[in-house]
Amino acid sequence: MQIKEIIKNKADFMDILLIGDEDENMINKYINQSTIFALYVNSTLTSVCAIIKVDNETAEIKNLSTYPEYQNRGYASTLIDFVCNKYKTEFKYLILGTGENNKTLKFYKKRGFQEIHRLKNFFIDNYSHPIYENGKQLIDMIYLKKIL
Repeated sequence: MQIKEIIKNKADFMDILLIGDEDENMINKYINQSTIFALYVNSTLTSVCAIIKVDNETAEIKNLSTYPEYQNRGYASTLIDFVCNKYKTEFKYLILGTGENNKTLKFYKKRGFQEIHRLKNFFIDNYSHPIYENGKQLIDMIYLKKIL
C-alpha cells in the first residue's frame, strides 16, 4: 500500500473524484486548490482524498472516494488516518461536509468526527439535478468536525 501526493494533472483523477461528488462543476470549484492524496495497492489506484486549507486552524476534506470494487477494505479509513497524522501539527481541526446518509455518517463518527451544523437545502440549491445515496435524496449538507 502506498499513498502519493498528487501535484500535477489533478483532473486525471476526475473519474474517482466523481464517486464522492457526482457533479464535475462542483469538483472544479476545489480541485486546483486541493491537496490530493491517492492510495495505491499493488500499483492500482483504489482511493483518493482531496483536502483544502480553510483557515489557520482548520483543514477540510472536500472529497473522499474509493472505487466501488475496493470499498469496505479499509482504504478510506487509511487515508483519513494518514491525513490526520499529516496535518495534526499544522491544523487543530479537520472538517467535512456530507449528505444525510446513515452509512456515511456512521463511518465518519466511528473515526472521531462529530456533527457541528447543517446547511439546509445545500444539495437542492447547488446541484443541477437531484443527488441520491442509497435510494434517498440528499437535501442538507451535514458538517462534521474532528479535533486533530
